[in-house]
Amino acid sequence: MKRTELAKNKGKKIDRQMDQSVTPGRFGQGAAVVPDRREQRKRDQALGLVPFAVKLDNGLVSQLRSLAQENGTSLNELTAELLKKGLAAK
Repeated sequence: MKRTELAKNKGKKIDRQMDQSVTPGRFGQGAAVVPDRREQRKRDQALGLVPFAVKLDNGLVSQLRSLAQENGTSLNELTAELLKKGLAAK
Protein backbone atom coordinates (compact mmCIF):
# COMPACT_ATOMS: atom_id res chain seq x y z
CA MET A 1 0.00 0.00 0.00
CA LYS A 2 1.04 3.51 -0.65
CA ARG A 3 1.58 6.01 2.10
CA THR A 4 -1.46 8.05 1.03
CA GLU A 5 -3.71 4.96 1.11
CA LEU A 6 -2.54 4.18 4.64
CA ALA A 7 -3.30 7.72 5.76
CA LYS A 8 -6.72 7.57 4.10
CA ASN A 9 -7.55 4.26 5.81
CA LYS A 10 -6.38 5.61 9.15
CA GLY A 11 -8.64 8.64 8.70
CA LYS A 12 -11.62 6.41 7.92
CA LYS A 13 -10.88 4.33 11.00
CA ILE A 14 -10.82 7.46 13.18
CA ASP A 15 -14.09 8.65 11.65
CA ARG A 16 -15.78 5.32 12.43
CA GLN A 17 -14.52 5.43 16.00
CA MET A 18 -15.81 8.97 16.46
CA ASP A 19 -19.24 8.01 15.09
CA GLN A 20 -19.50 5.06 17.48
CA SER A 21 -18.15 6.80 20.57
CA VAL A 22 -20.45 7.96 23.36
CA THR A 23 -21.07 11.67 23.84
CA PRO A 24 -19.50 12.93 27.08
CA GLY A 25 -21.88 13.86 29.88
CA ARG A 26 -21.16 17.56 29.70
CA PHE A 27 -22.44 17.67 26.10
CA GLY A 28 -25.16 15.05 26.35
CA GLN A 29 -27.80 14.16 28.86
CA GLY A 30 -25.89 15.72 31.75
CA ALA A 31 -26.06 19.17 30.18
CA ALA A 32 -28.70 21.69 31.19
CA VAL A 33 -32.03 20.24 30.18
CA VAL A 34 -34.06 22.53 27.98
CA PRO A 35 -37.79 21.74 28.14
CA ASP A 36 -39.47 20.61 24.99
CA ARG A 37 -41.55 23.30 23.29
CA ARG A 38 -44.73 21.26 23.66
CA GLU A 39 -44.09 20.73 27.35
CA GLN A 40 -43.35 24.43 27.84
CA ARG A 41 -46.56 25.36 26.01
CA LYS A 42 -48.57 22.98 28.21
CA ARG A 43 -47.03 24.49 31.35
CA ASP A 44 -47.80 28.00 30.16
CA GLN A 45 -51.40 27.05 29.33
CA ALA A 46 -51.82 25.48 32.78
CA LEU A 47 -50.68 28.78 34.31
CA GLY A 48 -53.12 30.69 32.07
CA LEU A 49 -50.35 32.36 30.06
CA VAL A 50 -50.93 33.35 26.45
CA PRO A 51 -48.16 34.27 23.99
CA PHE A 52 -48.45 37.94 23.04
CA ALA A 53 -46.10 39.33 20.40
CA VAL A 54 -45.50 43.08 20.27
CA LYS A 55 -43.08 45.17 18.21
CA LEU A 56 -41.47 47.93 20.26
CA ASP A 57 -38.85 50.62 19.71
CA ASN A 58 -35.30 49.49 20.48
CA GLY A 59 -34.81 52.26 23.06
CA LEU A 60 -37.96 51.26 24.93
CA VAL A 61 -36.92 47.62 24.99
CA SER A 62 -33.50 48.50 26.40
CA GLN A 63 -35.21 50.55 29.14
CA LEU A 64 -37.46 47.61 29.96
CA ARG A 65 -34.51 45.21 30.13
CA SER A 66 -32.51 47.49 32.42
CA LEU A 67 -35.54 48.02 34.67
CA ALA A 68 -36.12 44.26 34.83
CA GLN A 69 -32.48 43.72 35.84
CA GLU A 70 -32.73 46.40 38.53
CA ASN A 71 -35.88 44.80 39.96
CA GLY A 72 -34.49 41.28 39.63
CA THR A 73 -37.51 40.09 37.65
CA SER A 74 -37.95 38.66 34.20
CA LEU A 75 -38.95 40.80 31.25
CA ASN A 76 -42.30 38.98 31.07
CA GLU A 77 -43.13 39.73 34.71
CA LEU A 78 -42.13 43.37 34.39
CA THR A 79 -44.17 43.86 31.22
CA ALA A 80 -47.24 42.24 32.80
CA GLU A 81 -46.87 44.46 35.87
CA LEU A 82 -46.54 47.64 33.81
CA LEU A 83 -49.53 46.72 31.64
CA LYS A 84 -51.66 46.08 34.73
CA LYS A 85 -50.67 49.46 36.21
CA GLY A 86 -51.37 51.22 32.91
CA LEU A 87 -54.79 49.62 32.50
CA ALA A 88 -55.72 50.29 36.12
CA ALA A 89 -54.89 53.98 35.66
CA LYS A 90 -57.61 54.31 33.01
